[in-house]
Amino acid sequence: MKRIAGIFLAALVVASVASAQALLINGAGATFPYPIYSKWFDEYHKNNGNIQINYQSVGSGAGIKQVTAGTVDFGASDGPMNDEQLKAFQDQHGFGILHFPTVLGAVVPTYNIPGVTGALNFTPEALAGIFLGKITKWNDPAIAGANQGVSLPSAEIVVVHRSDGSGTTYVWTDYLSKVSTEWKDKVGKGTSVNWPVGLGGKGNEGVTGQIKNAPNSIGYVELIYAVSNNIPYGSVKNSSGAFVKADLASVSAAAAAQTIPEDFRVSITDPASKTAYPIASFTWLLMPAKFSDVGKRDALKGFLKWMLADGQNYAEQLSYAKLPKEVIAKEKKALDSIQ
Repeated sequence: MKRIAGIFLAALVVASVASAQALLINGAGATFPYPIYSKWFDEYHKNNGNIQINYQSVGSGAGIKQVTAGTVDFGASDGPMNDEQLKAFQDQHGFGILHFPTVLGAVVPTYNIPGVTGALNFTPEALAGIFLGKITKWNDPAIAGANQGVSLPSAEIVVVHRSDGSGTTYVWTDYLSKVSTEWKDKVGKGTSVNWPVGLGGKGNEGVTGQIKNAPNSIGYVELIYAVSNNIPYGSVKNSSGAFVKADLASVSAAAAAQTIPEDFRVSITDPASKTAYPIASFTWLLMPAKFSDVGKRDALKGFLKWMLADGQNYAEQLSYAKLPKEVIAKEKKALDSIQ
């Protein structure tokens, strides 16, 4: 009996030690990279059983708010924090927030037009006009002119946009602000904007659902959401005059056309490249530069090192482009900044 009791006690001690060593890390933010983040956190946990990374796909705006409020260990955003946000955090805490690019993705115009299943062509003028509410019918010359031979209906266009603070919205409105002076002056760019027209959907998932259920609708989502839901998405005319469809090569070309700054906060929309898809972006993990919990700090640094190496191999199967080698090299150096 004593031997059995001793074994039971030893088992309790082992279980207690294992429980004490388990580490839960919480993050929140962008829906844009949610498919690959889910894959990464699951794979990393398989190889590091004591580390569990919990990620809430709540939108970039919420991710920025939560990491700056300290309610999560890290945030995630497709739109980099602006100077004012970074300064406010620095002034309050005495240290900053670092941006770590994870993958590259594309935001695509996706639509549900009964009888039209192929890929449409969209000019910058057409996209700006639709989302400004100035182009209201599918057979408008601004759309039809770029789609000769396609029978477009005279139906009213149903515009769908994000209802929550969103990095996907930031990328979309950053692009529209570059290609349309009217959009820049009337609406501008941001994770949330005052939309001139349209219905709202929460998350990339919500916008995708709205488009699937609303005939004659158009919206914008991250590429993987269009691909995985088997809904059509269009090619967009780039700055060189070529209609380019989003894929791994055209998204990578957008990144290659830009110089990457030391803090990694860069816009790669509307690049000067003949082969680039014009509505592409990095997506970032937002990391406090200093952690009070050394265990969480080391676990997150370990994850980032894995993400920059083995993790990149999961990107293309989920329709994201890998990080350029030069960016990976810069990020490995930047990891030393986390204290």
